[in-house]
Amino acid sequence: MVDLSTLANLADVFSGAAVVGGAAFAIIQLREYRTQRQENAAAELVRSFYNPEFARSVRLIRLLRDGCTAAELRERGAEYEEAAILISFAYETIGLLVFRRVTPFSIVEELTGGLALLMWRKLQRWEEDVRVESAQESWSEWFQWLVEQLEAHAREKNQKPAHETFSDWRPTS
Repeated sequence: MVDLSTLANLADVFSGAAVVGGAAFAIIQLREYRTQRQENAAAELVRSFYNPEFARSVRLIRLLRDGCTAAELRERGAEYEEAAILISFAYETIGLLVFRRVTPFSIVEELTGGLALLMWRKLQRWEEDVRVESAQESWSEWFQWLVEQLEAHAREKNQKPAHETFSDWRPTS
């Protein structure tokens, strides 16, 4: 017959194992939650680029010369500044999401890195003019931060476009 102290020891072992198992399960669940959150953020990011208003804005801004000033942009009409604001807000949001590690940098880099760099090249001077006009140094700060990260990372990797880098890629069966 098993004595009471042996049963108590077995209960301690089982309760310790239950705590360790529960902690391990919690860690696994937290990792799964983080992965799911990142995948959802990436999906939302992809959806945002299928917005006709965003596409229209990119089309307008792409036509500008690099370093377009606020005065030059406004001479073209209100729709150009509205497009610049929409693009700035979109990349401002993306930059903050990357910084907070909600959206992985690698996904942003692959999905929209080149476009972000192009849009910043066109709008940088306008962004600076708006900062001065509004006396708001933080205007579009996360857009600028994102572009600086993209530029630094591209230099580190000596990155080529995906169609060159992955030209030998084949789908799996």
